[in-house]
Amino acid sequence: MERAFWNTPYLSSLDARVLSIDGRDVVISPTIFFAESGGQESDKGCINRIEVTQATVVDERIIYRLAEDPDFAVSDLVSVEIDWPRRYALMRLHFAAEIVLEFFYKKFPDLEKIGAHIGQHKARIDFSLEGNVSQYFPEILQGVEHLVAAGLPIESRFTDTKCLRRCWYIKGFSEVPCGGTHLRTTGEVGRIRLKRNNIGAHKERVEIYLVD
Repeated sequence: MERAFWNTPYLSSLDARVLSIDGRDVVISPTIFFAESGGQESDKGCINRIEVTQATVVDERIIYRLAEDPDFAVSDLVSVEIDWPRRYALMRLHFAAEIVLEFFYKKFPDLEKIGAHIGQHKARIDFSLEGNVSQYFPEILQGVEHLVAAGLPIESRFTDTKCLRRCWYIKGFSEVPCGGTHLRTTGEVGRIRLKRNNIGAHKERVEIYLVD
């Protein structure tokens, strides 16, 4: 199946061919409907105006579960629509988290990330770290603000087509393995706010919010 959300992440609707149907579970191609992976939540939307309640990656396929029995058959052409405001918020928060994480790694090369999640309204990164992580926020935010203000292009590409491995790349900054949906430029991230949350002994959480 073709994952159109990688090459055309700004596309919010398209027509797709139905490859298989198993009850309310369907597989289509191409698809713009991202399924949760790497901590980034799934898109929300519809296939032929039927709500998709779950998107799951199984082997090399993405299976979409519908809220109702499908009104189409295998080989039919169906309309696919995603909730664009949600997708764009996820893309912005996703990349905000990516660059925050990279600035932490540049400051602490041996820092251990123990968790991450990207939702529509906030992102979080969990670290194994002693001390209050918020003491580093001014320095991290300064780096993020400079990168955002520069409006640098973000390149997304395959590193292994067969295994569907991808990365993002910003010239002069970093190259990072990632299979999410990416912005075109750093400027689209906009202003962000960081919040600290202690989640246990030697465990620090950084929450990331969009300001505008």
